[in-house]
Amino acid sequence: MTTAQLTRLVTEQNTLWQRMQEIQAAAETDGGRDWSAEERTNWDAAEARLTEVSRDIERINRMSTLSTVDRSQLITTGGGGDERGAEDEAELYRSAFSRYTRNGMERMTNEQRELLMGNFTEVRAQSVGSDPAGGYLVPDEFRNTMTETMKSFGGILSLANVITTATGNDLNWPTNDDTANEGALLSENSQISEQDVTIGRRTMKAHTFTSKLVRVSLQLLNDSAFPLETWLAGKLGERIGRSASGYFATGTGIDQPEGITTYATVGKTGAGGQTTSIIYDDLVDLEHSVDPAYRSQGRYLMNDAMLKVIRKLKDSQNRPLWVPVPAPGFPSTINGFEYTIDNKMPVPAASAKSIIFGDIKAGYIIRQVQGVQMMRLAERYADYLQVGFFGFARLDAQVDDASAIRAYQHPAS
Repeated sequence: MTTAQLTRLVTEQNTLWQRMQEIQAAAETDGGRDWSAEERTNWDAAEARLTEVSRDIERINRMSTLSTVDRSQLITTGGGGDERGAEDEAELYRSAFSRYTRNGMERMTNEQRELLMGNFTEVRAQSVGSDPAGGYLVPDEFRNTMTETMKSFGGILSLANVITTATGNDLNWPTNDDTANEGALLSENSQISEQDVTIGRRTMKAHTFTSKLVRVSLQLLNDSAFPLETWLAGKLGERIGRSASGYFATGTGIDQPEGITTYATVGKTGAGGQTTSIIYDDLVDLEHSVDPAYRSQGRYLMNDAMLKVIRKLKDSQNRPLWVPVPAPGFPSTINGFEYTIDNKMPVPAASAKSIIFGDIKAGYIIRQVQGVQMMRLAERYADYLQVGFFGFARLDAQVDDASAIRAYQHPAS
């Protein structure tokens, strides 16, 4: 969609919101009377359309993210040489990978085979046949497309501190929480007191996530005009993203990533009866449960079902907490803070941690192994005139700085 379409949607969103405000104000200025049947109908119609428009705006923003390639994060295939040489080698690898995707190893030149085998990872014992039993690292554009697609399907991945490692070996790094310690005023001729710094250590694994199998017809493989690599990147990225995002939200940490809601400290628990609801004061308490040092970078993270609940809330001055986009380029906010929707986050329910607030980049870390890989099954579906593909990525995640984020938890009953 174009900038003009985005501007039109934002204008319509604000007009709808203003119409809803006018309906409410009319009843309040008339002695707080009940709404008429016509007002209720108009309000429901405006709210339904407002939801559609808001989602269209979110889709446009996600598409803008997907179409923007961050070249600084692309990994150059091969090492050494000047920038032009690296680009040439990357182009040769893309060409080799494209031919492998469409035709398998037997249709490749010796140079292309050697280039591809230089980025090969064995996943089981070798077997006799044209294709080795392993996966090949996908080219930069493929990997970047897959990563961006994963981010669009899982909001947590787009917010967390993501580190990339070249191998999947256990990753150890030191930890320290010195926030409770402070210096002291020293009197003249007095000895300086001691306060040790406690250093801990955490370990991140590399859990394997797979896209499952995607079958592609031989007709499509032979269609040189069809952008097969981009199409596959999107499909495999969607599947891996959907799977991983669920663990990033609610993973147990036992042979799987630690979910951000599972290990986040509760900053506010709703009062009895709020098993599927929240009040304005709860959000204020949640915000202030995060230290001001992190709150300035604060952001809400929640399921769309929770956003629907919050959109109906108002502050003590009867002003809505949710504010629609004021103009293109400006995000919607809740109580002045931006928010991100991840539908793998828990929905409002008894004892559920349905909202995370704080500096999520400081509070949650995701480890990904650099080599996203793909396997090609040339013979398994030959009688269907199809070739099977699947991708896999190795990821882990943990709550890093627990002080940076807090969770809102619904009461048990």
